[in-house]
Parts: sequence; C-alpha cells; structure tokens
Amino acid sequence: MSDWIDIKKCGIKIDPPALVLIYYDRKTKKQRRRTMPLRNFTKLSYVDRFAADLRSCPRNSKYVKNLPQAQLLRMLTIVKDRLKGMSLEASLARNLDMDSIDPEEDLNKVDEETLKRKKLQMDNEFEKNRKKPGDPDFQYEVEVDFDTGAAETSGWDSEGSDPEF
Repeated sequence: MSDWIDIKKCGIKIDPPALVLIYYDRKTKKQRRRTMPLRNFTKLSYVDRFAADLRSCPRNSKYVKNLPQAQLLRMLTIVKDRLKGMSLEASLARNLDMDSIDPEEDLNKVDEETLKRKKLQMDNEFEKNRKKPGDPDFQYEVEVDFDTGAAETSGWDSEGSDPEF
C-alpha cells in the first residue's frame, strides 16, 4: 500500500466510463474522491491489458496500485459488459461465474479473459493456503506415500508391444 492513501470504496461510472475511488489521504487527513476516466475503453477492449495500462500510468498508478487486481478486473469487466448492452444483473452473474472455481470445468473451452480470471483466482487461493517458513505449522520436507495398488494398465505403455522399438 502507498504510504499516504487508504482506499475506502471503489466503483464505476458507465456513461462516460470511469473508475471512481474514495480514499483517505493521510497527509491532509481528509477523505477524497478521485474519478479516473477510462479513455479509449470500448466494448472491444481487452480488460487485462487495460488494467495493466492503468497500473503503469504515472497519473493514476499511485491510486490503482492499491486496488486488488481481481477487483480492478471485475470493475472493468462490468463496464465492458454494460457497454455491450448487457444488464447489470447479467454482468454481475457473469462476474460471479468467472470468479468461481469449479474443479469439473474444462478450462480448455473457455475464452482467454475467463481463463486469466480463473488463473488469478487460483493463484490467490494458492497464496492464501501456502505454508511459508515462519508459519507455525510449516514443515520443511514433507514426504507423502500415495497408494499405488490400483494402477491401471493400458495397451500403449506395455513393454514389448511394439517390436520396432
């Protein structure tokens, strides 16, 4: 986090597209509101690229870098969906679906934007569950024996089935 900014709320405006932050400025001890227009953001824009551009822009980076990446992507996706004509409820439902992780879902069949959002969620979940040195239940070398009694055999990996090799 920045030394002098605490973000309190984050929101969006649809027309014209803008990101709205309400933050507490510790230098002046005041609550402030910053509206960042999303210039050149259209219904065809790539959300992750636009988020990276916002984070690298010198004018807005000190504010946007304090936002979690998932929240920024969620807000930009809602703006994009609204620009496409989707209702707010449908966009929120789509975002909820993109942010949920289903182990049975085939991620090979989803679009690139959904895949990146799902990977971000998995990375966040991994970091939350990761055991680091210094944690009370951290163990350095953990060995786990897996049950190998029910191994399946298949024709393609059997020895001597192909005399050419």
